[in-house]
Amino acid sequence: MFKTALLAASALALLSSPALAESIKIGFVTTLTTGGSVIGEDMRRSVELALINMNLKMGDLDVEVIYGDDEFNPQKGRQVTERLVKQQDVDIVAGYIWSNVLLASANVVLDADKILISSNAGPSQLAGKGCNPNFFNVSWQNDQTPMAMGEVLNQKGVENLYVIAPNYAAGKNMVAGVERTFKGNIVGKDMTAWPDQLDWAAELSKVKAANPDGVFIFYPARHGPAFIKQYQQAGLFGQIPLYSVFTLDSISLPRFQEAKMEGVLGTIMTQFWAPDLDNEQNNRFVADYRAKYGTYPAFYGAQAYDTMFLIKSAVEQLGTKIHDVDAFRAAIAKADFPSVRGDFAFGNNQFPIQNFYSREVVADADGNWTTSIRDLVLEKNQDPYAAECAM
Repeated sequence: MFKTALLAASALALLSSPALAESIKIGFVTTLTTGGSVIGEDMRRSVELALINMNLKMGDLDVEVIYGDDEFNPQKGRQVTERLVKQQDVDIVAGYIWSNVLLASANVVLDADKILISSNAGPSQLAGKGCNPNFFNVSWQNDQTPMAMGEVLNQKGVENLYVIAPNYAAGKNMVAGVERTFKGNIVGKDMTAWPDQLDWAAELSKVKAANPDGVFIFYPARHGPAFIKQYQQAGLFGQIPLYSVFTLDSISLPRFQEAKMEGVLGTIMTQFWAPDLDNEQNNRFVADYRAKYGTYPAFYGAQAYDTMFLIKSAVEQLGTKIHDVDAFRAAIAKADFPSVRGDFAFGNNQFPIQNFYSREVVADADGNWTTSIRDLVLEKNQDPYAAECAM
């Protein structure tokens, strides 16, 4: 495994040559087993690709990455975070797919006065009154992507909308986000059990009865393909347009293509990134990822890739003074790194201020299903909780 080889090589180098530069030790928490492992694997691949592109160095420092598997469970996530902080004594902790896992784990890192970078989860609790000088987010605040979707729904003339999402922290933020900007009527809302519910027959029956102009969903990981398959089986494709966030991506689309679910083509979603976003860093990332792994990266991987280059930029400013937390924090806050999204800047709550686009599921020149940017929906958008952050 890459981690094992990297750690062994680093340990050997330190033992054989004490004069070598100190290493930086990064704890990266993600899901490597259970139903969310497809996302965790995309993130791990992207971390390792970033390290390869850095020649396993950040400035003059060697890099050690120690992965923690949260097993798709908040309690497990907190436990592996504790091991990384208290036993491994990592210099910085990053990763986190799930908002409930991040919320359960954050204080372990922050109370130890270490830097915590979320590569995906963006719960409102850490964006507003609960913001913290040592917490940074490189993805988005949960409300923002569905806020962009609300604007898309308005542009498409949707007047009556049915909403279905899982009943946990991120699901609640996603629904709150679309409700912030959508100007029509919410004619039905179902908040479903997470992560155990994988049958939506009852909810889809209510959709049929309501006959809305559109259905909005948020279902990441294996839940997305399962929901969309049942949506098709219910005869709703072609009858009621489906709009989603964090459901159709480079992880799920090959499965839909293999199943010949043609109804997915042309589906619209919103996001800050897509594989065809044209800038030097993104072009390199996508080309290298496809060459190495044979498929497109998802936005999870894009964010993990950005995380590593953000850390690298701070280390290059500090040299070996990475244990000066105040200096480390200030260096990260500058965000002086090449991002896959182009220009990057943190807001006052240390969440990104960035553009959000509409994306469409398309077939590329080789017939592979992917997503492509269509229109700019929100420009340099800051999340709605930033005003509550006292930093």
